[in-house]
Amino acid sequence: MLKKSEMVLIDVDGTLVDSVPDLHYCVDAMMKALAMPLRGEARVRTWVGNGVERLVRRALTDSLDGEPDDQLFARAYPIFLDLYAENTSKRSKLYPGVIDGLDYLQQQGYKLGCVTNKAAQFTIPLLKDLGVHDRFGIIVSGDSLPEKKPHPLPLLHAAEFFGVAPEKALMIGDSVSDVKAARAAGFQIICMSYGYNHGNDIRDAKPDAVIDSMAELCNLI
Repeated sequence: MLKKSEMVLIDVDGTLVDSVPDLHYCVDAMMKALAMPLRGEARVRTWVGNGVERLVRRALTDSLDGEPDDQLFARAYPIFLDLYAENTSKRSKLYPGVIDGLDYLQQQGYKLGCVTNKAAQFTIPLLKDLGVHDRFGIIVSGDSLPEKKPHPLPLLHAAEFFGVAPEKALMIGDSVSDVKAARAAGFQIICMSYGYNHGNDIRDAKPDAVIDSMAELCNLI
């Protein structure tokens, strides 16, 4: 069992929502518009997790750390944003167990927040369309503050909002970025085994626990 927490913050992509089907559609539609090779869902799945700007850069260079030509990026990024605005939640779904997990957390009286690197213009419609927006007392998106994960600021901002000390706070995520942010903020961290971590096993990042479904939270906290 983990230490008793008062607040739980939850990531979106790869934790609450499998958003890759929509992101993959938009990446390949963008590539098609640019007359460039399509990238496919498997590749996109390894690129997600650091916001859509980084995703576009990865798609253009077909690599995790590549930097595209400035002019190419300037052409591509608006195409992607327009596509994603129309396809934020058409194919995306909550992972199995998410509703059970949220129900349990609410029944136990935890203060709930959402912290994601996804921009607010996509985060809010996605959470609303999937019916979970109103579960959260605060939603911190990737462009809500001057810093985003792995910086601790979004987590500490939410803790301050709820009046909860970091040592009584828990983050639920799926990536090294979530683990780094939680450790820097002084939070406990549970990771989902199924998320987006650039193809690496999240256990290597040594979170406090790894689970296969949010329905398992009742056994941990």
